Amino acid sequence: MSQSTPATSSSGNYRWVICALLFFATTVNYIDRQILSLIKEILDREIGWTNTQFGLVNSAFQLAYAFGLLGFGWFVDRYGTKIGYAVSIAAWSVAAMGHALVFTFTGFLTARVALGLGEGGNFPSAIKATALWFPKRERALATSIFNSGTNVGAIMAPAVVPWIAYTWGWHYAFIAAGIAGFLWLLMWFPLYNVPEKIAHLTQAERDHILSDRDEQAGNAGEKPSWASLLGYRQTWSFIVAKFLTDPIWWFFLIWLPDYFKATRGLEIKKSWLHIVSIYAIITVLSIFGGWVTGYLTKRGWTVTRARKTGMLIFACLVVPILAVTHVGDWVAVLLIALAGSAHQAWSANLFTTVSDMFPKHAVASVVGIGGMAGAFGGALFPTFSGWILDSAKASGNVTAGYGVLFAICASAYLITFGLHHLLAPRFEPVALKRG
Repeated sequence: MSQSTPATSSSGNYRWVICALLFFATTVNYIDRQILSLIKEILDREIGWTNTQFGLVNSAFQLAYAFGLLGFGWFVDRYGTKIGYAVSIAAWSVAAMGHALVFTFTGFLTARVALGLGEGGNFPSAIKATALWFPKRERALATSIFNSGTNVGAIMAPAVVPWIAYTWGWHYAFIAAGIAGFLWLLMWFPLYNVPEKIAHLTQAERDHILSDRDEQAGNAGEKPSWASLLGYRQTWSFIVAKFLTDPIWWFFLIWLPDYFKATRGLEIKKSWLHIVSIYAIITVLSIFGGWVTGYLTKRGWTVTRARKTGMLIFACLVVPILAVTHVGDWVAVLLIALAGSAHQAWSANLFTTVSDMFPKHAVASVVGIGGMAGAFGGALFPTFSGWILDSAKASGNVTAGYGVLFAICASAYLITFGLHHLLAPRFEPVALKRG
């Protein structure tokens, strides 16, 4: 890998403006998807749906999100990041506002499917933009920064959404989310393009951004098919890793409030501080996790050695969560936050391995395929978790059920690291075949 002199402040920092746009879009994305859960108690009274129906609505979102990831992966590679991201956030903003017009289980099911399809464009677009705007040694950090929007969204939503819903009505929570998406579009169109088309980008920063582009210049302009990409072990390394580790993050998002209530007697009025603290810690530590692998490459480590060392460390940092059911409330917060931070650092580096190995015109497609696998895993694991917890509750020991689930979380990353290494022993550019 070519090593250029790291960019200084004199070379310009426009690429970090792009990173900020990706961060804000991801934050809006995660606020949108949490609104329904946060106003559930209001909707329970107004539309009288059952918990089973509520679960089906959320499963419908996950499945639609899976297909949205796949479709937008192709769309973004075909029509470019600027158009692809704009279509995605416009679609999910319209879908979010559409929730305000429905009053039945079927209506919310339909709105949730539309939201999932639209939100599927966020990560393929953001990862491709990162590959276009950052050299390899900075991509993990940039990905960690924009991906921290998932944590900021998880912090902001509980603070903002209930207040809007109880002050003006639940409809306005969805309307506000849609407006936020359209406000983002007003910044996206004038500020974003590929580096070659930004006139006021300094030559020094442009050279820095393009410093390793020659490594993946082959087959430029040829849009690979999904079937052809599935013929590479490197694609499967990403698919398998997403399928096995994405569900852990969804487990945290879905089940942490119930965990604190069922095992520690803390209802949401008391546990909200624990949950917000978890995501605040994750936001800070996960960015460090993305920085460290970039730092190692700047120190002369190969991309493979730096990424794999970081990912192995992050996998090991999840293991202490095994003890979470045996410690006090705030120690549990710290263990869950450590595991969540390790997941987000793992995820940032995992995303970056795609742009390490695939040419830029294939990045969004690979991310879409792997993201679809992760979404399917995210749809299956909550159902499995519910079955485990119902069985444990029936036997009078729900804490033991959570012990089983946290044990799965603790081991998932080390197992995945081994499989990922077998499928992609080195993060080197793949020469895609024609046809």
